[in-house]
Amino acid sequence: MRALLVFLALAGFSAPAAAFSDSDRAAVQGAIEQQLQAFLHDDATAAYSFAAPSIRAMFPSQDIFMQMVAKAYPQVYRPRSHQFQGLEEKPGHLEQMVSIVDGGGVYWNALYLLEQQPDGSWKITGCIIEKAPGVGA
Repeated sequence: MRALLVFLALAGFSAPAAAFSDSDRAAVQGAIEQQLQAFLHDDATAAYSFAAPSIRAMFPSQDIFMQMVAKAYPQVYRPRSHQFQGLEEKPGHLEQMVSIVDGGGVYWNALYLLEQQPDGSWKITGCIIEKAPGVGA
């Protein structure tokens, strides 16, 4: 019996984590979509509202946040188009992949990291941008 318990523990058989729901998917994609639209319309208040508390701590004002995004993430700040790809559950957060075409027609992959807040909303904790491999303008 002890061997079975050790095997089960080593095999990772613990209480299953709650999978994300369709409403979580909609909320995550909605947060990203609304933030992208806010960037396009230079709506700093709306764009900043989707940033998680950890991001707000690093960029303590809307203006500083918008300046950082415009400089470091121009693909996100002014996308020509975007399309949602896969959503994955990770320990403590969800990761949403978004394909982005920037203003110059270059393709990018944007991996958004989001955490659920105590009020149930999903806030963006980070975005990792990489040029899409093998895709031209």
